[in-house]
Amino acid sequence: MIASNIFLGMVGPWQIAVIVILVLLLFGGKKIPELMRGLGSGIKEFKDASKEEDEEKAKDSK
Repeated sequence: MIASNIFLGMVGPWQIAVIVILVLLLFGGKKIPELMRGLGSGIKEFKDASKEEDEEKAKDSK
């Protein structure tokens, strides 16, 4: 039953708790803020790059 919930995309509170515990065990408490900072900067760079691409397409179409 649990496996079918994961495959169907329904994530419950127990699955989230297990994932959080595994991340804490793998990376430790001190490394997680660094990982989140890196993830945030990566998302920001992606958004900036997509904005630049949209602006270039708009200029080319004029």
